[in-house]
Amino acid sequence: MRQRLVRPLLALCASFTITGSALADQVQVAVAANFTAPMQAIASAFEQDTGHSVQAAYGATGQFYAQISHGAPFEVFLSADDSTPARLEQEGQSVQGSHFTYAIGTLVLWSPKQGFVDDKGAVLQTGEFKHLSIANPKAAPYGLAATQTLDKLGLSDRLKGKIVEGQNITQALQFVSTGNAELGFVALSQVYKDGQITSGSAWVVPETMYQPIRQDALILKKGADNPAAKALVEYLKGPKAAEIIKAYGYQLSICLLYTSPSPRDRG
Repeated sequence: MRQRLVRPLLALCASFTITGSALADQVQVAVAANFTAPMQAIASAFEQDTGHSVQAAYGATGQFYAQISHGAPFEVFLSADDSTPARLEQEGQSVQGSHFTYAIGTLVLWSPKQGFVDDKGAVLQTGEFKHLSIANPKAAPYGLAATQTLDKLGLSDRLKGKIVEGQNITQALQFVSTGNAELGFVALSQVYKDGQITSGSAWVVPETMYQPIRQDALILKKGADNPAAKALVEYLKGPKAAEIIKAYGYQLSICLLYTSPSPRDRG
């Protein structure tokens, strides 16, 4: 009698294993370059917790918009601004109701040299440097924020000849990291982790100097029928992702703070 029961139980376990693996899907994600490090951490946790897999591409928001408009196979888009997802939504290229703010970014003036940048950004006024790196303001929201900051300081004309532009925020950081520019405006998330600047010196630019960098995400039409796309968006709104996002210096939107249940709330 015991032997008769074992075989059905083994068959049942095998069927559950097959069904579970069949439920795992892959999601194609376009991610703003400034969000590279946190997204890599979130993707790893998401894959471990859900069994789904993430195929991510990182780059400039403006370039992703062009690629999506020309049929690129992305299913979820994490933008560096709020206007590009809104535009995609208006054009009918996204799943209705999937648009939300996943992070609010912070601009920072950074140099790999200790003491080169003080906490007021006075080095910009002295002009004692050869090159200042920024991202392309037409394609990257952090580049636009950099130009807005220079305008606010009245330094745009004076520093025009010293500016070098990266195609995106990753390249802007590379220019500084490799010594092609002594300092640059980059995303705080690129040089910050667990409550502190990871190296060099920096000025965290006051929020009053530039328009808020609200970073929005949405599910694109190509991801409408992919369970992994919906699961990733829900995961981005959850407590694990929130902790990772905050660890890299981003702020969370009030909506996310109220809609993301804590582990205690989940019982």
